[in-house]
Amino acid sequence: MVRAEYIIDSWKNVRQDTIAAVEEFPAGEFGYSPAADLQTFGQIGRHILVSTHGLTGMLLAGDTDFAGPDFRARIATHTAHIPETLEPAELVRRLRESVDERAPQLAAQQADRRPDHGEERQIDRIRAVRMEKARAREDAQRGSQNAGASPAVARA
Repeated sequence: MVRAEYIIDSWKNVRQDTIAAVEEFPAGEFGYSPAADLQTFGQIGRHILVSTHGLTGMLLAGDTDFAGPDFRARIATHTAHIPETLEPAELVRRLRESVDERAPQLAAQQADRRPDHGEERQIDRIRAVRMEKARAREDAQRGSQNAGASPAVARA
């Protein structure tokens, strides 16, 4: 089972790489696009900010339905404050603020979250399998320790 803190740590690391890429990209080339019909580097950076902030905002609000015709409207409630265009330094600042704000909120939400019935059954099953394997190992160890002993000792 993957723990929430591993996912959050991985997300933070990926986001730090994104921030580093935006910081290192020449500010004068934020309008660069490899083709006329593709987004510019600055637009892609903003898209990462909006999608990340919006999706994490939805999760924090308890909204886990990322489908449906009203998805864009629901995500927009968490991203309306983000301007359509951002200068490079402002994009970096907002990316950093977003991860610094959302990571602890997500971690706290996971700490408060109780597993649902299906998860509890899965956890119980994993525990039972682990206990069964531990017993089998103990039995095997006892058997190998008693293998060289006399029959009277092995029965004891």
